[in-house]
Amino acid sequence: MAVMSSNVSAAGRAGLRLLAIHAHPDDESSKGAATMARYADEGVTVKVLTCTGGERGSILNPAMDRPGVVERMHEIRIEEMAHAAEILGVEQEWLGYIDSGLPEGDPLPPLPEGCFALADTEEATAKMVKVFREFRPHVIITYDENGGYPHPDHIKTHAVSVRAWERSGDPDYRPDLGEPWTVQKMYYTHGFIRRRFELLAQAEEEAGHLTAASALERWNDVPDIMPRVTTQIACAPWFVRRDEALRAHATQIDPEGPFFAVSTELQEQVWPTEEFELAASRVPAPVPEDDLFTGVVPD
Repeated sequence: MAVMSSNVSAAGRAGLRLLAIHAHPDDESSKGAATMARYADEGVTVKVLTCTGGERGSILNPAMDRPGVVERMHEIRIEEMAHAAEILGVEQEWLGYIDSGLPEGDPLPPLPEGCFALADTEEATAKMVKVFREFRPHVIITYDENGGYPHPDHIKTHAVSVRAWERSGDPDYRPDLGEPWTVQKMYYTHGFIRRRFELLAQAEEEAGHLTAASALERWNDVPDIMPRVTTQIACAPWFVRRDEALRAHATQIDPEGPFFAVSTELQEQVWPTEEFELAASRVPAPVPEDDLFTGVVPD
């Protein structure tokens, strides 16, 4: 179990609710996972809403490239997601859409029929609004207009999340979906910070770990998103849980891959936070912040 925050008791945030919206199983563990684990330990009810089942995910861990895995990918990814949620201490729900895959080529092939990226946006919005009204989150986390990176499912997640943010509290919008619920704050998660990778590579080079430093070179072309960051959450004691949750997605995460190129201990020292952008707020919330719940009024 992770060490508790020094200034918040386990019951100190009881009654608060956080909803993190992600495109695929494993996204929740690579983007803001330590923050979710911290808040869960501090008494917040945290839920992950996963928009697709990740059915079209490739096997990215060589150890999982064995007979029968591809045929059972849907079931396996459900099992992996349940394991990761248990590790993080969060609830999890599926929005119910089919993974769009990541089309590659020139020209790009068309998206597969029936996938999330091609789904009717208003229909998907209604499904998400129903989740909002049932779970009643005070804060939601989603992706920015670029999806964090331009995967079609991530971009669709952004579009649907923003519409649900706008409509959930409107009593005239789909009263059949439940009592209106107004979310107080919406954040974009920014999991890939170029400056973070630069500092980690520098620390590895200084320690003589050139292999790890070179593994971080893949992030050199990541756009500098740091100017958009408004909120940094101190969550280093929860990095171990984050890594365990990542490894739970065994088909997608290679334990010898770049996510684990740098030791957890060094990450805790060099960059002990996770980053978010306050995209919209209905309560006073001066930035910069160090808490997603700054200004939130409990119900």
